[in-house]
Amino acid sequence: MFVQIRKWTLTEGNADKIIERFSQKPDEGPSILERQPGFIGRELLQKKVRRGEDEVVMIIRWESEEVWKNWEKSPEHIAGHKAKIKEHGGKPPKPEFVISMENTNYTVVE
Repeated sequence: MFVQIRKWTLTEGNADKIIERFSQKPDEGPSILERQPGFIGRELLQKKVRRGEDEVVMIIRWESEEVWKNWEKSPEHIAGHKAKIKEHGGKPPKPEFVISMENTNYTVVE
């Protein structure tokens, strides 16, 4: 199994913006990500770090690193990013409420 972990540090009171963006919407059915071959599941975690900051962690599980790479190279994934970049004048969007974002990948060994 392959696991991707994204961690956002946000200004206080803005965790809901990240949670809303990545939450499953029951009335919309599975997202594009959730329909990808090899996708296992994802969780969103929220933590109050300290006064002035919130933290949200998203854990995405895949059957293997190979299926994750297939998703990263897929036309759907690339198109989603291109649309966001185009909306923001050719620059990758970084909302002002995002202090930092870390992305780490792991292979499950046991």
